[in-house]
Amino acid sequence: MDRTVPLKTLLRWSESLSAIARTGLGFTESLYEQERFEEILKVAGDIRAEADGVGGDESYAGGLVEEWLSAVGKGVPGYVTPKVAVGAAVTNDKGELLLIQRADSGIWLYPTGWCDVGYSAAEVVVKEVEEETGIEVEPVRLIAVLDGLRLGFTRVPLYSMLFLCRAIGGELNPHPLETRDVGWFTRDTLPSPMVGVERWGDHVFAALAGEHRDVLYDSVRQPMWRGESSTT
Repeated sequence: MDRTVPLKTLLRWSESLSAIARTGLGFTESLYEQERFEEILKVAGDIRAEADGVGGDESYAGGLVEEWLSAVGKGVPGYVTPKVAVGAAVTNDKGELLLIQRADSGIWLYPTGWCDVGYSAAEVVVKEVEEETGIEVEPVRLIAVLDGLRLGFTRVPLYSMLFLCRAIGGELNPHPLETRDVGWFTRDTLPSPMVGVERWGDHVFAALAGEHRDVLYDSVRQPMWRGESSTT
């Protein structure tokens, strides 16, 4: 019987196996265990090749394995963890939501960015929003912590901290390299295609309307390593 495995499931399998193997290589002193972890990396490479649409391409999968091996650290520096990013749910005096159209994919989403060393999460939010949109903002509060890989936001493991922000100045000016377009939208005028709005939409627009809810986060799966999750 033919079965179709969702892309984000393949990515989760590949990244999870790769992280387990690389972390193991960073801590083990056993040659036997090193060989086993390297075998796990090869399986992860095959799964990732399938996810990227080049299943069966041994050179592609092998290149991934070499890249992963080159990034293995020793001890604690070698412990593989998700990257950290921030997002900004920015509102204006009209209660509209600031959205960008990403230059790489054409997908619409709220402004996001990797967390830079030397900045607090809130500082990165301010910096990224102004760089991507030209709008100056003031962070108000944290409203969500989401697993980007699980929700289909990204192809690499990351945790995204989403802040409610208030626009305090600036003018719309999309970054020429990062964004195709930028604008203010109501819930009834959201652009397409968007990513993940069915998961974060209610929570974000409730926050824009002044409603205080608990921080949104991904619920615990049962068992944790298998299946999809809802948010809570």
